[in-house]
Amino acid sequence: MRNSLLFLALTAAFQPVSAQRPAARHAVIISIDGFAAYSLKDPPLPIPNIRRLIANGAVADSMKPVNPTVTWPNHTSIVTGVTAARHSVLYNGQAQRTGEGKPLRVEPWVDKEELVAGPTLYDIAHRAKLTTAEVDWVAIFNPPTISFAFPEVPKSDQQIPREMVTAGLVTADEVAGFGKLPIHYRDEIWTRAGEHIITRHKPNLLLFHLLTTDSLQHAHGARSLAGYTAIGYADAKVGRLIDALRKAGILERTAIFVVSDHGFKTTRYAIHANAVLAQKGLADSAYVIPEGGTAMVYVTRTANKADTVAKLQGAFTGVDGIAKILGPAEFAQWGYPSPTANPRMADLVLAARDGYAFKGERDGPPVRPVRAGSTPGDHGYLNDDPDIQAIFVASGAGIRSGVKLGGIRNLDVAPTVARLLGLGFEGVDGRVLEEILK
Repeated sequence: MRNSLLFLALTAAFQPVSAQRPAARHAVIISIDGFAAYSLKDPPLPIPNIRRLIANGAVADSMKPVNPTVTWPNHTSIVTGVTAARHSVLYNGQAQRTGEGKPLRVEPWVDKEELVAGPTLYDIAHRAKLTTAEVDWVAIFNPPTISFAFPEVPKSDQQIPREMVTAGLVTADEVAGFGKLPIHYRDEIWTRAGEHIITRHKPNLLLFHLLTTDSLQHAHGARSLAGYTAIGYADAKVGRLIDALRKAGILERTAIFVVSDHGFKTTRYAIHANAVLAQKGLADSAYVIPEGGTAMVYVTRTANKADTVAKLQGAFTGVDGIAKILGPAEFAQWGYPSPTANPRMADLVLAARDGYAFKGERDGPPVRPVRAGSTPGDHGYLNDDPDIQAIFVASGAGIRSGVKLGGIRNLDVAPTVARLLGLGFEGVDGRVLEEILK
């Protein structure tokens, strides 16, 4: 309810304006999950479609994500132009308390209007009578302002899955068991969904997300052969969406953005922060939600909270692999909300050193090497880490050719796309990238 009321209050401040003539009638934002800025700079990387977009458009040296540097918070910043302190998405879902002294859980299936505080790019586009679409976007469960959707977990009674079954693009069994399909095949079906939505419905705004890149880098590490092969696989999907725009007759009127949510790091050691709590006798009064390179520490009992926080700071001080312990006084500078303003925010944030990542086990040694022979990767590290920087490419209608930017922020994407569509998006933390616009 709190987020719903805040959404209504902020909506009035973010009404679209029509004074700016649109430079593009259509915009597509393609997110390739976990595509690090350093990978884009690797000459042998097989991404011919993205390189053509760069040659005919604009590219940034890097795009800074928001904290926490995980998927849902950053996809939400890409479409809101504000940090997690304002849009309130802190996890791949929503942290929910389960009772005094009990662990929290992260619930992904929370309605968008409850999960996301404030208006999104697709909200203002919808209010301006533009059509909106999403394929595997996140933090977007049951959105009232999306015209066409093939969601992360589709259902057979939804319009686009039903149309695709009728057209022979996916089977009813595949829709019913979608979550059990291998991730590379889900990316394939999501791409078919993107092609179908573009050619049949020609939306003014399409949000599109690919995930194999993230999955393989989690399994095999950063800068791995598997990860780079997944990026090449994603590039082929980008090419198919461009071909669909051409087939639909709207390519020349479309601005295309290829972005990512975060980069990746290879890890060698796991920090099990809940095992630290068990070792220090604090498991009954606190719980830690790991987010890879950072972890969120919650006091789970209301009595003597300040004393518990002090004990937690002492418990984690000196633990191998922990580089920083952030308290509420430091949250604002890192883009986190205050626990006072947002009760779903943690009481402390732990930040890992290079080569370490937080995991969730409560038993065994608090710090241990990863499984022998494995080279896992992770993200979630503080957003000033060079390896965590994301990519930004823009090309097509309204975009200047041959523009090379330095570092930008993912907060800049929403206001820039809004400008191209002739929409106003004021009061955000990002800026319009005027230097890439014609």
